[in-house]
Amino acid sequence: MTQLKTPLTWEEFLALPQGDIIYELIDGEAIPKFKNDEMSPKFFHSSVTGALFLLLSTWAQPKGRVVIEWAIRLIRNQQDWIPVADLTYISYDRLPADWMEDTACPIAPELVIEIISPGQTFGEMTEKATDYLKAQVQRVWIIDTKAKTVTIFYPDALPQTKRGNDSLADSLLEGLELTPQQIFQQAKIP
Repeated sequence: MTQLKTPLTWEEFLALPQGDIIYELIDGEAIPKFKNDEMSPKFFHSSVTGALFLLLSTWAQPKGRVVIEWAIRLIRNQQDWIPVADLTYISYDRLPADWMEDTACPIAPELVIEIISPGQTFGEMTEKATDYLKAQVQRVWIIDTKAKTVTIFYPDALPQTKRGNDSLADSLLEGLELTPQQIFQQAKIP
């Protein structure tokens, strides 16, 4: 006899006990974000995460919050979807500064950043970026630490890949002056 699984709701997912493994809610199932040792964050991934947090937090201080690995409550294919982006920026316009709840981000942020881990492909991350955009995230950055690039995905334009001293300036992220080179230098990745 086949036993059918009942999909988890977002409430049930967020009530699961916390442990050492980071899970995302995908198609009603709790799926590990990093599926094996090959995909777990390595030095470059962790260094770029830290560098981006420092660089973006300084810029965002009066405007919003930058958070590392914060679950985001979204909808994908008419189902609850709770991805855990490597970094998230959400303005105080979208989520007020006095909002203080120990839960998933309740609305789509302006920016999510995903750093390609060993074992992940750019194609897989492009699919995830498309899902973020469909869920009303306004910008998605996919960072490739090997190629030292930042590919920016927009809801209404083709993606753009930036490298070296290319500017990451964006009208959505007013006042942010940053380049891929600055990110990788801050991360001390040669």
